[in-house]
Amino acid sequence: MAPLLWPVGRVWGVLAAITVLGGCTPSQPIALPTGLNSRYNDEQPALSGNGRFMALVSNRNGSRSLLMFDLQRRQFIDLPHLNRRDAIAEQPSLSYTGRYLVYLASDYARPEVELYDRATGQVQILTQGYRGWVRSPHISPDGRFVVFESGRRGQWDVEIFDRGPGVELDLPDGRPVPPPIVAN
Repeated sequence: MAPLLWPVGRVWGVLAAITVLGGCTPSQPIALPTGLNSRYNDEQPALSGNGRFMALVSNRNGSRSLLMFDLQRRQFIDLPHLNRRDAIAEQPSLSYTGRYLVYLASDYARPEVELYDRATGQVQILTQGYRGWVRSPHISPDGRFVVFESGRRGQWDVEIFDRGPGVELDLPDGRPVPPPIVAN
């Protein structure tokens, strides 16, 4: 395991804050926020293309899980069937309106790239049976393509996963998708 290295200035700043806060005792209990930036660890934020939704990794529910926050309504969104107690989810990425959420999930020895569809509440494993390690998944704004790093050739390469022409796209204005053009 690599040692934890902090810049010298940050270490002194942390020690000074501990020293100052160590002697303080609040006269009233501190109110905990119910929105973002609470006492929980919130990390790895990702914004939807339209800027309305944010996905993040948090330990609010007693384990590391993915959460989605509606920035317009200022509330968390229910994501049924997404988080499992036996899996660690991280590195979220959102499509344009936040319909599709791509992330890395580790429930066995190797991480998998998974896709969650908020419209159906379904999870799809995109790299099931894939040979090699994967990391850093990102979804295209329309939700058709997923790009990720792959270690299957013994080095980190970039791969693109095409979900196909028949996938329901996440379009900005919800307009219908024309059928794909098929060459004869």
